[in-house]
Formats: sequence, C-alpha cells, structure tokens
Amino acid sequence: MARIALALLLSLVIAIRPAAAQSVLRDAETEAFFREISEPIIRGAGLKPANVEILLVGDQSINAFTAGGQTVYINAGLIAEADTANEVQGVIAHELGHVVGGHAMRIGDGASTATGISIGSLLLGALATLAGAGDAGMGIMMAGQRAAMGKFLAYTRVQETVADSSGAEYLSKAGISGRGSIDFFKKLQSYEFRIGVPQDDDSEFVRSHPLSGNRIQFLKDIYEKDPAWETPLNPKWERDFQRVKAKLEGYMARPEETQRDYPESDQSVSAHYARAYAWHKAAYPQKAEAEARQLIASDPDDPYFHELYGQILLESGKPAEALGPLRKAVAGSDNNPLIAALLGHALVATEDRKNLAEAEDVLKSAVVRDNRNPFAWYQLGVVYEQRGDEARAALASAERDLMTGSPDLALRHSDRAMNGLPDYTPDWLRAQDIRLIAEAQLEDDKKRRR
Repeated sequence: MARIALALLLSLVIAIRPAAAQSVLRDAETEAFFREISEPIIRGAGLKPANVEILLVGDQSINAFTAGGQTVYINAGLIAEADTANEVQGVIAHELGHVVGGHAMRIGDGASTATGISIGSLLLGALATLAGAGDAGMGIMMAGQRAAMGKFLAYTRVQETVADSSGAEYLSKAGISGRGSIDFFKKLQSYEFRIGVPQDDDSEFVRSHPLSGNRIQFLKDIYEKDPAWETPLNPKWERDFQRVKAKLEGYMARPEETQRDYPESDQSVSAHYARAYAWHKAAYPQKAEAEARQLIASDPDDPYFHELYGQILLESGKPAEALGPLRKAVAGSDNNPLIAALLGHALVATEDRKNLAEAEDVLKSAVVRDNRNPFAWYQLGVVYEQRGDEARAALASAERDLMTGSPDLALRHSDRAMNGLPDYTPDWLRAQDIRLIAEAQLEDDKKRRR
C-alpha cells in the first residue's frame, strides 16, 4: 500500500517538475548574454555570480526551471515568446527565488506530508474492505488520494508565491524594473486563455501554480511601488536579446518560418543572423556565407560574427578556410572555451598533421576553462589518437563518457588510460578518479534496478 501511494505521488512530482536531463544548447554569445543580464539579479539574491549558471534548454515549451544547485534552465520556447530582455530577467529572478529557497531540494517535504495522507487513506480503505464494505473502502482510498494530491499541489503553490515575492525583491535590489515580469505573466495568462485553462478560483486547487491573474495582481502591488518601476530598459541588453532570439530561431525553426519572420527586406543584425542559420540549415552555404559576411562588414571586431562565419565554412566542408575566422573569434572573445573547441575541431578536420600541435593547445585550454563540453573532450581524444598517445586518448574518452552518462565506457577507458600512464602522475590520478566515480555510478544503477 505504501508503494502504491508513493508511486501515485511520484507520478505527480514527475509531471510538474521538468527534467533537467533535457538537451542543453551551448552557445557562447547566448551564455555571455545570460551572464550579463543576470549578474545584478544574482547579487540582489545574495549569491555569487561565479556560482550560478543560466543555461538554455532545447525545448519549445514556454518554461524555465531549477533542479537543485544554483543552475537555472530556460527553455528555447520561453526565449521565442519573450519580447524583451527585461521579461527574461523577470523569469530569472523568479527562478532564483526557487534556488535561494532550496525548493527543488525541499520538494520531498511536501511529498512526505501527502504520502502520509495517502497511506493513511489506503489503510482505512483496506480495513473497511476487510470488514465487508468494499464500496466504502474504495471511496475512502480515492478520497485520500485526492486529498494527498491537493496537499502536494498546495505546497507547490506556496513555493511559487514565495519565488514570485523573492524575485521581485531581487529585481528591486538590482535596480531593474518589474515591468517585464508583469508583461510575461500576461503572456502566460493569454496562452492559458487560448488553450482553455480554467481561470476561476475553484480551478486553482488542482494547479501546481497560482492563477496567473492572481499572480499578476500580487506582483503589480509590489512592483508599482518600487523605485525601479520607472527605470528604462537597458538598450544594450535589449539589442543583445534580439540577436540571441534571432539566432535561436534560425537554429531551431524551419527555414521557411525564419524567412517569413526575417524577410530579405530586413537588413538588421538580427535578421542577418537568423537568415544565416536558416540558409545554412537548408544547405545553401553560399547564401549563409553571404549573410555572415554582411555581419562582419557591419562590425569587423565582433567575435560572434567571425564564429558564425567560421562555423558555416567548417560545416560546409571548408575547414582550412574556417581557421582564419575562428582564430579571430577566439582572440576577440577572450579565448571563449566553446569557440576554442570549434577552432580545435576545424584544426583536426583539416587532416593536416602540422595543425595537431595547435589543436592540442587550443583544446586543452578549452577543457580547462570549461570542463563540461564532451565535444571538446572528443576532439582532444582524436588529437591524442592521431599523435599516437593512446593512453591520453583513452583518458579524454573517459572524461567524455562520464559527461554523457556512460559510466561503463568511462570505466573501460579509465582502466586503459591507467595502464598506459606513469603511476601517480596527474593524468594517472585523474584516470583513477574517473574510475572510482564510474564504479560508484554503476553501483547506484544496480541498486535502483533491484
């Protein structure tokens, strides 16, 4: 009975908590944009910007979430729906409210209370059934499950209200207007109207979030009294947002949709960005290159324009031509590790052994600065393999395997690395660490399957 009750509640938890395992989209410019617009809010929340990550998730639903730790995940669909950077800041502030409140880690508190109600109703229902009152017993059980779910949903609504209030406080401390927060909640309310979500007070009791209309009124009462309410939007942040939004659409939307939203008559930076990705995705490399060259002509010092041009050349089968733009992008972006990994890939793809030394230097620097890029580790492994260093190739593969959730492969590759490396050197010790982590993960997997 306890297992049945717990399963019912877990199904509810899974339904309302987004999965952090969804695909994360890594883009140097987008991540730099998130860091810049969130830093004052993070400080307002009493956190250190260096410890907080804002990551983009390749999901078209309009959502953002946290899943423990100090990481905020923002869905691509939310960026597509937002009109301003200020709206995204409102979402980030709300999610930081969940982070500071430890809500992802404390979800079990609400579940445990609801589980107690659920188990109790199951026991009472079972006793009634044993006494011969089968229908009454079933009624008690069903009523208990409804009560348990209602208790859990009420708990999550309280968390949402706390996050709303906390987010408003963080925006105020950062001197950022809450207008964007209100505007985005209005968008959510309109979306709920379109899909027929009930908006009456009675319907709130079966929701994990408070009614959007109630949230809007609650926040307006706070924001309109705040001195930051009349603060104008930051023009740089707003320009940068339009660029990020355009390149995301070019990357994710169908090419014909991008051409509709950003027609040839639109000669803005954002439109060139969107069309470059759309043409590239549609396999029109010359048109994609032309859009990228126009971007570079508009600002020859912008590293992200050179990155885009280099990426198009590389993925169109011209790795040697991509080296120049990508080297400029790396230099202009303070050696951004994501762009450096792309340069390393281009150097390897030239199949010129003269480029292997530079590729190794570039890729080693990339993984030191950003140790969560499996693509960079893969390319570094290729470099080691081509240079005949099989032990370090295996170590790079083990690093990648650990990141991609393959502990069995990580164990195999770490063993191979340890067998080929001098004992107790830094690389040997790292291989040993990976081996221990992989063994622990495999043991955990076994326990979960029992």
